[in-house]
Amino acid sequence: MQTAAANSAQRARSWTGTPEVYFHKVIDNSRLVKVEDPIRAREMRMLMVSLCCLFLFVMTYAVQHFKSIEYGYKIASMKNERDGLYEMNRALQLEEASLRDPQRIDAIARKMGLQSPQAGQVMHLDAPMADSSAEVMASAAPVSVVSAR
Repeated sequence: MQTAAANSAQRARSWTGTPEVYFHKVIDNSRLVKVEDPIRAREMRMLMVSLCCLFLFVMTYAVQHFKSIEYGYKIASMKNERDGLYEMNRALQLEEASLRDPQRIDAIARKMGLQSPQAGQVMHLDAPMADSSAEVMASAAPVSVVSAR
């Protein structure tokens, strides 16, 4: 008996409003025919064309934007490479200047047993000629061989 009273009390608590009743009704739509609406079809075509144009514009913008970002990265990497090459060039110029130092060359030559040149033995090839348009006659200057024993 207590179970029946408990069930009725539980039903009373959950029963809070008007009961809803659903009936099953069969509807036959097989005789309906869809009528073609030319205005709606035209509107749909215009919408699709508009959406396609918008999509193309957005994609074109996106491609250009991403290309510009990519070119920015390439420019930055090339600038870094250029700066590195400038540094390397500067270091090589300093090394060349130190290797061309006449005092260094003279010290190495004396260690090898070479002597300083006598007057008239040195011909500067880089010196400008007095008249560069005049013909020059080739001449053989006497060469002296210095040997270290």
